[in-house]
Amino acid sequence: MFSKNVPRLLKGREENERFNRTLQNKLQVYGQLVKRLALETELQGHEGCVNCLHWNTSGSILASGSDDLHAILWDPFKRRIKHKINTGHSANIFSVKFMPHTGDQVLVTGAGDFQVRVHSVPQQDTIQTFKCHATRVKRLTTSPDAPHLVWSASEDGTIRQFDLRESHMCHSNENCKNTLLDLLIHVGPNCEVKCIEVNPCRSELLAIGCSDPYVRLYDRRMLTKHCTTLGVTHCSTQTCPNATASLPSSCARYFTPGHLPCNSRRGKRRSIVSTYLTFSPNGQELLVNLGGEQLYLFDINTQRSPLSYTPACFGTENASTSSRNGFVHHETSGVTDEKKATSATLTKRKLSDTNKSKPPSANGYTIAKGHEEDTSTPEKSPQLFGKALELKGRANVEYEHKNYWGAINLYNQALILAPDSAILYANRAAAYLKRGWYGDVYAALRDCEQALTLDSNSSKAAYRQARCLFEMEWFPEAEACLTRFMTCFPDECNTKLVKGLERDIKAALVSQTEDGNGKASNRERSRRHEFYPSSVIGSLRKINDCEQGLRKESSDYKARFCGHCNTTTDIKEANFFGADGEYVVAGSDDGSFFLWEKSTTNLLRILKGDDSIVNCLQPHPSGCILATSGIDPVVRLWSPQAEHPEETGDERRVPDNEFAQVAKDNQRRMKTDPFEVMMMNLGYTVTRDGAGSDDSEGEYGSVMSQNCHAS
Repeated sequence: MFSKNVPRLLKGREENERFNRTLQNKLQVYGQLVKRLALETELQGHEGCVNCLHWNTSGSILASGSDDLHAILWDPFKRRIKHKINTGHSANIFSVKFMPHTGDQVLVTGAGDFQVRVHSVPQQDTIQTFKCHATRVKRLTTSPDAPHLVWSASEDGTIRQFDLRESHMCHSNENCKNTLLDLLIHVGPNCEVKCIEVNPCRSELLAIGCSDPYVRLYDRRMLTKHCTTLGVTHCSTQTCPNATASLPSSCARYFTPGHLPCNSRRGKRRSIVSTYLTFSPNGQELLVNLGGEQLYLFDINTQRSPLSYTPACFGTENASTSSRNGFVHHETSGVTDEKKATSATLTKRKLSDTNKSKPPSANGYTIAKGHEEDTSTPEKSPQLFGKALELKGRANVEYEHKNYWGAINLYNQALILAPDSAILYANRAAAYLKRGWYGDVYAALRDCEQALTLDSNSSKAAYRQARCLFEMEWFPEAEACLTRFMTCFPDECNTKLVKGLERDIKAALVSQTEDGNGKASNRERSRRHEFYPSSVIGSLRKINDCEQGLRKESSDYKARFCGHCNTTTDIKEANFFGADGEYVVAGSDDGSFFLWEKSTTNLLRILKGDDSIVNCLQPHPSGCILATSGIDPVVRLWSPQAEHPEETGDERRVPDNEFAQVAKDNQRRMKTDPFEVMMMNLGYTVTRDGAGSDDSEGEYGSVMSQNCHAS
């Protein structure tokens, strides 16, 4: 926490001019300003949904694109329209960008008419049109390091690179030489690209989100443009000889939440789509909004393999074959160095009775050596003191009162103060298991792993690990884990919880065998296909070896943000807020936008940003200003207002004591048909079987993704 004594900060700038940038960053967005964030004004001028926003570099102009086929350039401080451009598009505009180093005189748009158009702002005219894509263009991106280039992402499965210095005329059914990446070759004919972003600090890195749970990070220096012929039916692809199905092994890295590729629940399948992604200001983190799921943060420089188990992991092999059960962070220089990119990661947990290199713990749970810089692993985590102990006590009270949302938030705060406390991880795991939202069981499993790394004598963490494996339907692994637990903690074998879990696991194994699902191959196939609709499963065999290898080596998430709902539209954004990305914001299907503290992942603010759905959120580049838009035909600007919120009479502020209920309602929305969500937003009551009960479908309910339509 930095000092908010402004005179002292100003004095520091006088003493050291290099402190100027630090001062600017520290005072752009901080806690007190976030608490006072409120609606400043509404910019009116559009006649349809506002689907995209973009600030110019200085923050003096805001561009917006709408279903009304117009792009508007706003003066946000005078609250007036500077230019209103008839783009010439014939379908909804989904992306708008200023071209770098053009003095804000050139604007580029992408739309549902399959076209990318370049506009001269002074002339109010279209100066270039690219008709290369076969379906809707969902996102555009640019880079100051390449001021003449535009990259486009389309639902035809291709990434294209346009050089505005070159004239280019083609149609989607002709050979087109500007295809940078054709994911139909790698992923299959059902792949749709939804979003794209260039790293602001390393412009060679290109992040791509598609109609699956994998986020792809490419080094575009290792990609070459080639020509692609897309049939008008978007079902076949032919490429020139230099377009190969095999990419250089070191040109890409994949990221995905660890539970998504391996969830299964009695054949239910979920559609997971990346609706938006963006890099942190320092370019080291990647924030991804997953449709039908939560908001995830990935560290692009740290390889974090997802948790993986087999029954043998809980056997009694010699300790020399045992591996560490916790997180290993190895920094890499980027995706271009294959050896560094495949650094050691979170590994399979093996528990051992003996350890030649290290004395076993009292209960037989042996922890191998950890990070290279810290070769000692504590058998017991340090005691809690002061504020951390107080937070733990308050969290325990909330847990007893079944307020699992509040308990998790308090444990999050305590872990910032005591990151080596095993009991905090074990307790938070229990709260996750009780709450049961999407991804909570896997988050609990991660916490159990970390707790056992810090304290191998934690019986609570060991038991909850078995419970997590059972809830994730990894029944053989759960049985082996519980057997190991009962061996190491014999005094707890006869407790009601342990006996109940043992009984449940045995029943599940019998049921699984009777259903013909007991074979490992069937289980792995179910896990691998879990997030695909039935119509897509047949195309999975078309995924090439390169793609399968990249998926296998995908990196797990660093942090997760919960509370919003993202199922109804596939253009819903999330963004960093603050010069150093200290906060995270995202829109929601309930008409609100949410603001979290990045360090704790705790929700700080909920503000009503639209009468239906908030899709777009774009922070000002240098001030504490946030632009939002959605289904309403207006752009809203938010900034800090009166020091006491009650003085503003702001009806858009959701009180803090309602956060838990709002978040719970949104989790229910995620398990509801998107059409029903739209009806609920319009004030209709929808009755469904089980809809009245909290989290009635558990963690693995079914959700689908829809597109934004004109109001």
